[in-house]
This record gives sequence, structure tokens and C-alpha cells, in this order.
Amino acid sequence: MNKAHFSLTDIGINLTDSAFDADRETVIQEAEAVGVKRMLITGTTAASSEQAISLCRQYPDQLFCTAGVHPHYSKEFTSTTRETLTDLLKQPEVRAVGETGLDFNRNFSPPEQQIRAFEQQLELAAESGLPLFLHERDAHSRQVEMLRDARDQLYGGVAHCFTGNREELYHYLDLDLYIGITGWICDERRGSELLRLVKEIPADRLMLETDAPYLLPRDLKPRPKSRRNLPLYLTHILEQVARQRDCDPQQLAQQTEINCERLFRFNQTDT
Repeated sequence: MNKAHFSLTDIGINLTDSAFDADRETVIQEAEAVGVKRMLITGTTAASSEQAISLCRQYPDQLFCTAGVHPHYSKEFTSTTRETLTDLLKQPEVRAVGETGLDFNRNFSPPEQQIRAFEQQLELAAESGLPLFLHERDAHSRQVEMLRDARDQLYGGVAHCFTGNREELYHYLDLDLYIGITGWICDERRGSELLRLVKEIPADRLMLETDAPYLLPRDLKPRPKSRRNLPLYLTHILEQVARQRDCDPQQLAQQTEINCERLFRFNQTDT
């Protein structure tokens, strides 16, 4: 294998997804070979968060995870869910609360239940001292309002898979949040606004992620036969972001690593 040129962390990968069941170990190894040395597995339900922790324990110091309930599954959030998450958030593999937030686009869970589940997870973030791993779609104003109300009790967070406009970007920056950039920036159609905005993100607030197996970068050449996104493509996203910011990819990689270690405390053995 070629010596890795970069040292990167994929802050958002759905590694427990069934899309990786047949070759999960190979996927991890191929990513490591190109410099993706760490991955943060996204927890979307209490059960998937438990699965993520179990997987992390097979790859210590390489895999970490979040624990939380995605807004799509908010209707399943009960007092038992909260108790389970309270215990999961104490595990050293868990570095953030989430994926949590609001999604009023398709409303797989009613908005009022999403708000209630988000309130609960904001409280869990305050209690645990962990940062937030945030999802939001078509619910920006309400989400920002809730984050502002809880701000004094929170320990930071990242707006995962940011695809919003300039006003939304600065709302998040004003809340001292980090900004997660995915392969969305590699789509000149849907990602055109993000291509312009990415240069406005302060270097010390920028993070990179694939959201694999979703959001395969559209401009990969040669075009992969599979539509499955992979963590090894994080280097492609890095290079596109560096190009748009007119900076050296290696320096950008180093800065994003500093950011990850600061927010997720990767250089610590506990939370």
C-alpha cells in the first residue's frame, strides 16, 4: 500500500449500516491506507448507538462514535431511551450526543415529538459534558432558537453535513459551532452555494466527513460502479475544499485534525 499522505478523521460515517456488512473490515483498512486514521460512527437510535460502541471496541483508538436519536426516530424516544442514552454517553468510545436535531422536511416523526426529543438530548449533552452532533433540515429557525436557549449549558458541537445558506452558516458560527462538510461540495448543481460559502468558514471551525454510505461525491473520476460512498473518499472531499479555499490540502488536513481533537477530545482516554 502507498504511504498515507494525509492524516484525517471522518467525523460522520454510518459504519453500522447494512451496506457495509459484507466488507466492513476492508472498508476500514482501505480508508486507513489513504490516511483516514479515525472515524466517528454516527448513532441514530439507542440500538444503533449500542452497535456503534460494540464496533468501536473492535478497533480501539481508530473508531469512536456518537450516541443519540435522529429526529426521524423521535417518536420512539421514551424515558427508557433517555436512561439508555445516559449510560451510553458514559462509555469512553462515545464522543458526542447525536445525531440529534430537527427535520421538518419529511416529518417521519411529528414536529412536537422532534422538539421534545431534541430538548431531552440537549439536557443529556449538558449533563454529560459532551458536544452535540447536529442534524437539521427545513427547521433552522427553531433549531437555532433551542440551541441559543441552551447555549450556556452546552459544550459545543458540530453542524453535521452543512448544506445551508450564508445566514444559516453564520447563525451556527455565532453559536461557536463547528461546520461539517461532506461530498455535497462535490456536486456543482446542488452544492453551488456551498462551494461559494466554504471559503468563509474559519479554518478553526471546519471539519470533514463522508456521511458514507450516503452522499457519494458526484465528481469522482473514474466514476465508481457502486453508488455506495466510502470513507476513503474523504481525501477527495479534502482536496475539493482546499481548492475552493485556495489553500494547501496538507495544511487543511492538519487544521481539521486539530479541530477534531479539540472538540471530540480524541487525545484523551475518557470524556
